[in-house]
Amino acid sequence: MNPSEQKTIVRMIGIGGVENLEVAQLPSEQPVSGMVRVRHLAIGVNFIDIYHRTGLYPLSLPAILGVEGAGVVEALGDDVSGFSIGDRVAYAGAPAGAYTTARSLPVSRLIKLPDGIEFRSAAASMLKGLTAHMLLTRTYAVKPGTTSLIHGAAGGLGSILVRWGKHLGATVIGTAGSATKADIARGYGADHVIVGRDADLVSEVGSLTHGIGVDYTIDGIGGDTLLKSLACTRRFGTVASIGQAAGPIPLLAVEEIGPIRSLSLARPSVMAYAADLPSYHQAAEALLDVMQKGVSAEIGREYPLSDAAQAQSDLEAGRTTGSLLLIP
Repeated sequence: MNPSEQKTIVRMIGIGGVENLEVAQLPSEQPVSGMVRVRHLAIGVNFIDIYHRTGLYPLSLPAILGVEGAGVVEALGDDVSGFSIGDRVAYAGAPAGAYTTARSLPVSRLIKLPDGIEFRSAAASMLKGLTAHMLLTRTYAVKPGTTSLIHGAAGGLGSILVRWGKHLGATVIGTAGSATKADIARGYGADHVIVGRDADLVSEVGSLTHGIGVDYTIDGIGGDTLLKSLACTRRFGTVASIGQAAGPIPLLAVEEIGPIRSLSLARPSVMAYAADLPSYHQAAEALLDVMQKGVSAEIGREYPLSDAAQAQSDLEAGRTTGSLLLIP
Protein backbone atom coordinates (compact mmCIF):
# COMPACT_ATOMS: atom_id res chain seq x y z
CA MET A 1 0.00 0.00 0.00
CA ASN A 2 1.27 3.47 -0.83
CA PRO A 3 2.21 5.41 2.35
CA SER A 4 -0.33 8.08 1.48
CA GLU A 5 -3.05 5.41 1.52
CA GLN A 6 -2.43 4.24 5.08
CA LYS A 7 -1.91 5.86 8.43
CA THR A 8 -0.51 5.01 11.83
CA ILE A 9 -2.76 5.92 14.74
CA VAL A 10 -2.58 5.91 18.51
CA ARG A 11 -6.03 5.12 19.83
CA MET A 12 -7.56 4.89 23.27
CA ILE A 13 -9.34 1.58 23.85
CA GLY A 14 -10.35 2.12 27.48
CA ILE A 15 -10.65 4.72 30.23
CA GLY A 16 -7.79 5.07 32.70
CA GLY A 17 -4.02 4.82 32.44
CA VAL A 18 -1.66 5.06 29.48
CA GLU A 19 -1.84 1.28 29.07
CA ASN A 20 -5.14 2.01 27.30
CA LEU A 21 -3.30 3.63 24.38
CA GLU A 22 -2.41 1.33 21.48
CA VAL A 23 -0.65 1.85 18.15
CA ALA A 24 -2.46 0.56 15.05
CA GLN A 25 -2.52 0.85 11.26
CA LEU A 26 -5.61 1.93 9.34
CA PRO A 27 -6.37 2.86 5.72
CA SER A 28 -6.37 6.60 5.05
CA GLU A 29 -9.87 7.77 4.22
CA GLN A 30 -10.62 9.87 1.16
CA PRO A 31 -12.02 13.18 2.47
CA VAL A 32 -15.72 13.71 1.82
CA SER A 33 -17.32 16.96 0.71
CA GLY A 34 -16.09 19.95 2.69
CA MET A 35 -13.21 18.00 4.23
CA VAL A 36 -9.45 18.08 3.72
CA ARG A 37 -6.90 15.38 4.54
CA VAL A 38 -3.79 16.65 6.29
CA ARG A 39 -0.55 14.67 6.59
CA HIS A 40 0.88 15.59 9.97
CA LEU A 41 4.45 16.71 10.44
CA ALA A 42 3.99 17.53 14.13
CA ILE A 43 1.25 16.94 16.71
CA GLY A 44 0.75 18.76 20.01
CA VAL A 45 0.28 16.98 23.34
CA ASN A 46 -1.96 18.72 25.89
CA PHE A 47 -3.55 18.12 29.28
CA ILE A 48 -6.92 17.79 27.58
CA ASP A 49 -5.60 14.59 25.99
CA ILE A 50 -5.07 13.24 29.51
CA TYR A 51 -8.52 14.45 30.58
CA HIS A 52 -9.98 12.54 27.64
CA ARG A 53 -8.01 9.42 28.53
CA THR A 54 -9.05 9.47 32.18
CA GLY A 55 -12.70 10.09 31.35
CA LEU A 56 -12.99 13.58 32.79
CA TYR A 57 -14.09 14.68 29.30
CA PRO A 58 -15.56 11.45 27.89
CA LEU A 59 -15.11 10.29 24.29
CA SER A 60 -16.78 7.37 22.52
CA LEU A 61 -14.42 4.40 22.37
CA PRO A 62 -12.22 3.57 20.61
CA ALA A 63 -11.00 7.11 20.17
CA ILE A 64 -7.99 8.83 18.64
CA LEU A 65 -6.80 11.55 20.99
CA GLY A 66 -5.20 14.91 20.21
CA VAL A 67 -6.64 18.31 19.36
CA GLU A 68 -3.87 20.14 17.48
CA GLY A 69 -1.41 19.51 14.71
CA ALA A 70 0.42 20.93 11.72
CA GLY A 71 1.27 19.51 8.31
CA VAL A 72 0.47 19.67 4.62
CA VAL A 73 -2.76 19.21 2.71
CA GLU A 74 -2.58 15.94 0.76
CA ALA A 75 -6.18 15.39 -0.43
CA LEU A 76 -9.29 17.52 -0.96
CA GLY A 77 -12.93 16.58 -0.78
CA ASP A 78 -15.55 18.04 -3.07
CA ASP A 79 -16.70 21.63 -2.57
CA VAL A 80 -13.44 22.71 -0.95
CA SER A 81 -12.16 26.15 -1.89
CA GLY A 82 -9.30 28.26 -0.64
CA PHE A 83 -6.89 25.36 -0.13
CA SER A 84 -4.70 23.33 -2.47
CA ILE A 85 -2.70 20.14 -2.18
CA GLY A 86 0.66 20.99 -0.63
CA ASP A 87 -0.58 23.94 1.43
CA ARG A 88 1.08 24.34 4.84
CA VAL A 89 -1.61 24.29 7.54
CA ALA A 90 -2.26 23.95 11.25
CA TYR A 91 -5.37 23.59 13.40
CA ALA A 92 -6.63 23.20 16.95
CA GLY A 93 -9.90 22.25 18.63
CA ALA A 94 -12.58 19.60 18.27
CA PRO A 95 -13.00 17.00 17.02
CA ALA A 96 -10.21 15.03 18.69
CA GLY A 97 -8.17 12.79 16.43
CA ALA A 98 -4.68 14.25 15.98
CA TYR A 99 -2.63 11.25 17.18
CA THR A 100 -2.23 9.93 13.65
CA THR A 101 0.01 10.37 10.65
CA ALA A 102 -2.91 11.76 8.61
CA ARG A 103 -6.51 12.78 9.25
CA SER A 104 -9.48 14.43 7.56
CA LEU A 105 -10.80 17.69 8.93
CA PRO A 106 -13.50 20.21 8.03
CA VAL A 107 -11.90 22.89 5.87
CA SER A 108 -13.20 25.51 8.34
CA ARG A 109 -10.70 24.29 10.95
CA LEU A 110 -7.61 24.78 8.82
CA ILE A 111 -5.31 27.76 9.29
CA LYS A 112 -2.75 28.53 6.58
CA LEU A 113 0.77 28.87 7.92
CA PRO A 114 3.03 31.70 6.77
CA ASP A 115 6.35 30.44 5.38
CA GLY A 116 8.23 31.85 8.35
CA ILE A 117 6.46 29.65 10.92
CA GLU A 118 7.80 26.11 11.26
CA PHE A 119 5.48 23.11 11.56
CA ARG A 120 6.84 22.16 14.99
CA SER A 121 6.37 25.66 16.37
CA ALA A 122 2.82 25.77 14.99
CA ALA A 123 1.88 22.39 16.48
CA ALA A 124 3.34 23.42 19.83
CA SER A 125 1.55 26.78 19.85
CA MET A 126 -1.88 26.46 18.26
CA LEU A 127 -4.05 25.29 21.16
CA LYS A 128 -1.96 27.05 23.79
CA GLY A 129 -1.90 30.20 21.66
CA LEU A 130 -5.68 30.17 21.29
CA THR A 131 -5.90 29.68 25.06
CA ALA A 132 -3.55 32.60 25.64
CA HIS A 133 -5.56 34.83 23.29
CA MET A 134 -8.76 33.89 25.10
CA LEU A 135 -7.23 34.53 28.51
CA LEU A 136 -5.34 37.72 27.71
CA THR A 137 -7.93 39.46 25.54
CA ARG A 138 -11.40 37.97 26.14
CA THR A 139 -11.42 36.78 29.75
CA TYR A 140 -9.39 39.76 30.94
CA ALA A 141 -7.95 42.54 28.80
CA VAL A 142 -4.27 42.56 29.78
CA LYS A 143 -2.55 45.87 29.07
CA PRO A 144 0.43 47.95 30.20
CA GLY A 145 0.30 48.18 33.98
CA THR A 146 -1.54 44.88 34.52
CA THR A 147 0.00 42.67 37.18
CA SER A 148 -0.68 38.99 36.54
CA LEU A 149 0.02 35.73 38.34
CA ILE A 150 0.59 32.75 36.05
CA HIS A 151 0.81 29.30 37.59
CA GLY A 152 3.04 26.72 35.92
CA ALA A 153 5.02 29.44 34.18
CA ALA A 154 7.65 26.98 32.87
CA GLY A 155 5.10 24.78 31.10
CA GLY A 156 3.92 24.86 27.51
CA LEU A 157 0.97 27.15 28.15
CA GLY A 158 3.02 29.13 30.65
CA SER A 159 5.70 29.82 28.06
CA ILE A 160 3.32 31.58 25.70
CA LEU A 161 1.26 33.24 28.45
CA VAL A 162 4.39 34.80 29.94
CA ARG A 163 5.73 35.93 26.55
CA TRP A 164 2.40 37.27 25.30
CA GLY A 165 1.63 38.92 28.62
CA LYS A 166 4.98 40.71 28.50
CA HIS A 167 4.30 41.64 24.87
CA LEU A 168 1.11 43.34 26.07
CA GLY A 169 3.00 45.26 28.75
CA ALA A 170 2.08 43.28 31.86
CA THR A 171 4.18 42.61 34.94
CA VAL A 172 4.24 38.82 35.24
CA ILE A 173 4.64 36.84 38.44
CA GLY A 174 5.06 33.15 37.73
CA THR A 175 5.06 30.02 39.86
CA ALA A 176 7.33 27.03 39.28
CA GLY A 177 7.86 23.73 41.05
CA SER A 178 11.65 23.86 41.17
CA ALA A 179 14.59 26.22 40.87
CA THR A 180 15.37 24.80 37.43
CA LYS A 181 11.84 25.47 36.22
CA ALA A 182 11.99 28.93 37.76
CA ASP A 183 15.06 29.74 35.68
CA ILE A 184 13.18 28.56 32.58
CA ALA A 185 10.22 30.81 33.43
CA ARG A 186 12.56 33.77 33.88
CA GLY A 187 13.99 32.96 30.48
CA TYR A 188 10.50 33.35 29.04
CA GLY A 189 10.39 36.86 30.55
CA ALA A 190 8.70 36.45 33.94
CA ASP A 191 9.52 39.41 36.18
CA HIS A 192 9.30 37.36 39.37
CA VAL A 193 9.00 33.60 40.01
CA ILE A 194 7.75 31.99 43.22
CA VAL A 195 9.47 28.63 43.62
CA GLY A 196 8.21 25.40 45.16
CA ARG A 197 4.85 23.73 45.65
CA ASP A 198 5.04 24.46 49.39
CA ALA A 199 5.88 28.16 48.99
CA ASP A 200 3.78 30.64 50.96
CA LEU A 201 2.16 31.88 47.79
CA VAL A 202 -0.14 34.44 49.36
CA SER A 203 2.61 35.99 51.45
CA GLU A 204 5.09 36.16 48.57
CA VAL A 205 2.56 37.71 46.18
CA GLY A 206 1.64 40.17 48.92
CA SER A 207 5.29 41.19 49.27
CA LEU A 208 5.69 41.65 45.53
CA THR A 209 2.50 43.75 45.22
CA HIS A 210 2.85 45.81 48.43
CA GLY A 211 -0.06 43.95 49.99
CA ILE A 212 -2.51 44.75 47.20
CA GLY A 213 -2.54 41.48 45.23
CA VAL A 214 -2.40 40.93 41.48
CA ASP A 215 -4.96 42.20 39.01
CA TYR A 216 -5.35 38.86 37.27
CA THR A 217 -4.53 35.25 38.16
CA ILE A 218 -4.48 32.37 35.66
CA ASP A 219 -4.75 29.04 37.46
CA GLY A 220 -4.34 25.79 35.55
CA ILE A 221 -3.31 23.85 38.65
CA GLY A 222 -6.64 23.37 40.39
CA GLY A 223 -6.94 21.47 43.66
CA ASP A 224 -6.12 23.52 46.75
CA THR A 225 -4.25 26.07 44.64
CA LEU A 226 -7.48 27.73 43.50
CA LEU A 227 -8.24 29.07 46.99
CA LYS A 228 -4.71 30.45 47.16
CA SER A 229 -5.21 32.06 43.77
CA LEU A 230 -8.29 33.87 45.06
CA ALA A 231 -6.33 35.11 48.06
CA CYS A 232 -3.52 36.41 45.82
CA THR A 233 -5.86 38.57 43.74
CA ARG A 234 -6.79 42.14 44.61
CA ARG A 235 -10.31 43.37 45.22
CA PHE A 236 -12.23 43.64 41.96
CA GLY A 237 -9.57 41.50 40.30
CA THR A 238 -10.16 38.42 38.16
CA VAL A 239 -9.22 34.76 38.56
CA ALA A 240 -9.40 32.40 35.58
CA SER A 241 -9.58 28.71 36.48
CA ILE A 242 -8.53 26.78 33.38
CA GLY A 243 -7.42 23.33 34.51
CA GLN A 244 -6.80 20.86 37.26
CA ALA A 245 -3.33 19.43 36.84
CA ALA A 246 -3.06 18.92 40.61
CA GLY A 247 -6.56 17.62 41.24
CA PRO A 248 -10.27 18.38 40.92
CA ILE A 249 -11.58 21.91 41.25
CA PRO A 250 -12.94 22.24 44.81
CA LEU A 251 -16.49 23.19 45.60
CA LEU A 252 -16.52 26.91 46.07
CA ALA A 253 -18.95 29.00 48.10
CA VAL A 254 -19.99 32.26 46.50
CA GLU A 255 -18.74 34.00 49.65
CA GLU A 256 -15.19 33.04 48.65
CA ILE A 257 -15.31 35.62 45.86
CA GLY A 258 -17.61 38.26 47.32
CA PRO A 259 -18.84 40.60 48.52
CA ILE A 260 -15.79 41.35 50.67
CA ARG A 261 -13.23 40.31 48.02
CA SER A 262 -15.38 41.48 45.10
CA LEU A 263 -13.61 39.10 42.71
CA SER A 264 -14.63 37.89 39.29
CA LEU A 265 -14.10 34.14 38.78
CA ALA A 266 -14.00 32.82 35.21
CA ARG A 267 -13.98 29.21 34.05
CA PRO A 268 -13.29 29.65 30.31
CA SER A 269 -12.88 26.76 27.89
CA VAL A 270 -10.52 26.97 24.93
CA MET A 271 -12.48 24.18 23.26
CA ALA A 272 -15.63 26.30 23.43
CA TYR A 273 -13.62 29.29 22.21
CA ALA A 274 -12.23 27.30 19.27
CA ALA A 275 -15.69 25.90 18.47
CA ASP A 276 -16.92 29.42 17.70
CA LEU A 277 -15.49 29.86 14.21
CA PRO A 278 -15.31 33.69 14.16
CA SER A 279 -13.45 33.64 17.50
CA TYR A 280 -11.26 30.78 16.30
CA HIS A 281 -10.13 32.51 13.13
CA GLN A 282 -9.69 35.88 14.83
CA ALA A 283 -7.58 34.29 17.58
CA ALA A 284 -5.54 32.26 15.07
CA GLU A 285 -4.80 35.42 13.06
CA ALA A 286 -3.66 37.22 16.20
CA LEU A 287 -1.55 34.22 17.20
CA LEU A 288 0.23 34.01 13.85
CA ASP A 289 0.91 37.73 14.06
CA VAL A 290 2.60 37.53 17.47
CA MET A 291 4.42 34.32 16.51
CA GLN A 292 6.09 36.24 13.71
CA LYS A 293 7.18 38.74 16.37
CA GLY A 294 8.77 36.02 18.47
CA VAL A 295 5.90 35.08 20.80
CA SER A 296 5.25 31.34 20.74
CA ALA A 297 5.11 28.29 22.97
CA GLU A 298 8.47 26.74 23.81
CA ILE A 299 9.08 23.21 22.55
CA GLY A 300 10.22 21.19 25.54
CA ARG A 301 10.52 17.68 24.13
CA GLU A 302 9.66 15.65 21.04
CA TYR A 303 8.57 11.99 20.94
CA PRO A 304 7.87 9.57 18.10
CA LEU A 305 4.12 9.20 17.57
CA SER A 306 4.36 5.61 18.81
CA ASP A 307 5.61 6.93 22.18
CA ALA A 308 2.44 8.94 22.88
CA ALA A 309 1.89 7.01 26.11
CA GLN A 310 5.31 8.05 27.41
CA ALA A 311 4.68 11.67 26.45
CA GLN A 312 1.42 11.67 28.40
CA SER A 313 3.07 9.98 31.39
CA ASP A 314 5.82 12.59 31.47
CA LEU A 315 3.35 15.47 31.18
CA GLU A 316 1.04 14.03 33.84
CA ALA A 317 3.93 13.52 36.28
CA GLY A 318 5.27 17.06 35.86
CA ARG A 319 8.57 15.86 34.43
CA THR A 320 8.47 18.28 31.48
CA THR A 321 8.83 21.92 30.62
CA GLY A 322 7.51 23.67 27.54
CA SER A 323 5.24 22.02 24.98
CA LEU A 324 5.45 18.35 24.03
CA LEU A 325 5.27 17.18 20.43
CA LEU A 326 4.62 13.87 18.74
CA ILE A 327 6.48 13.43 15.45
CA PRO A 328 4.97 10.95 12.96
